[in-house]
Amino acid sequence: MKLLMLGGTGFVGRAVVDQARTRGHAVTVLNRGHQPAPPGVTARTGDRTTPDGLAALAGGTWDVVVDTWSARPSVVRAAARALSGRAGHYTYVSSRSVYADADTPPLTEDSPVVDASPDSDDDGDYARAKRGAELAAEQNFTGSVLHARAGLILGPHENIGRLPWWLNRLARGGPTLAPGPRDLTLQYIDVRDLAAWILDAAEQGRTGAYNLVSPPGHTTMGDLLDTANRITGNRAELRWTDPQTILDAGIEPWIDLPIWLPPGPDHAFMHAGDVSKALAAGLQNRPVAQTVGDTWAWLQAIGGTAPQRADRTPVGLDPQREAKLLATARS
Repeated sequence: MKLLMLGGTGFVGRAVVDQARTRGHAVTVLNRGHQPAPPGVTARTGDRTTPDGLAALAGGTWDVVVDTWSARPSVVRAAARALSGRAGHYTYVSSRSVYADADTPPLTEDSPVVDASPDSDDDGDYARAKRGAELAAEQNFTGSVLHARAGLILGPHENIGRLPWWLNRLARGGPTLAPGPRDLTLQYIDVRDLAAWILDAAEQGRTGAYNLVSPPGHTTMGDLLDTANRITGNRAELRWTDPQTILDAGIEPWIDLPIWLPPGPDHAFMHAGDVSKALAAGLQNRPVAQTVGDTWAWLQAIGGTAPQRADRTPVGLDPQREAKLLATARS
């Protein structure tokens, strides 16, 4: 296939490009040029937020477009219009955040979604931005459109910092706050499994929305941290702590303690989604040990500091706050 990747140097886009090149596809990437383009691709430079941001694509045609944009929907609208008639298939990498919070899990692709506009220039609300971008692609691209509604994404080259933070914290060792319960189920997707499914779906001409994440209970908080501790050298003494104790200390789930959400509605929303449609369409999920091990190997290879997206809040618990809670809980 001839693939156009809008982006291509970050996390998900990089994984799609790597997989596409492995499969022998001809890949063009369009980005702002702030990072070196992946090897073996045709690089085009353009800032999609400017009026002429797509000028470098003039005259080109592609079989498939993959778009990971996560801000204002009007940017996706512009790309969908410009590429309509010049590409056969448009995959928009969306998010399970588009579902309305009031709905009762497990959320399927037919569950209610948030209200959003495809013409919005507002990128302040992530869920509405993603849903608006879905609508922008649907309404402005004349070919096939697929919405890849990903959940929590982990794996090598992560630029949010969730799994890298845990790996570095466990490698540091010593008494370590482990948010309970140990058997709390987790649902995520390895970025390489997401990329593989996206390319498979494009090759098969799939359309519509798909929840793309592992089945609920693919792993647990205990399995994740035990595996990560083992892979980083068994230096940490995991101190499993009751969720209410953590919340009472003012420690924020998801931000201070990445990946973790206490049992309740937010956990059910994030970690109890229905993925039967994607599984029936061939989604495969690798074991947690492979995701953790490969991410640790990558992190060590780059010196231990993961890249950080400028538009996302850095994650991770301050060591002094962690030590204070552990001391209080023990006493």
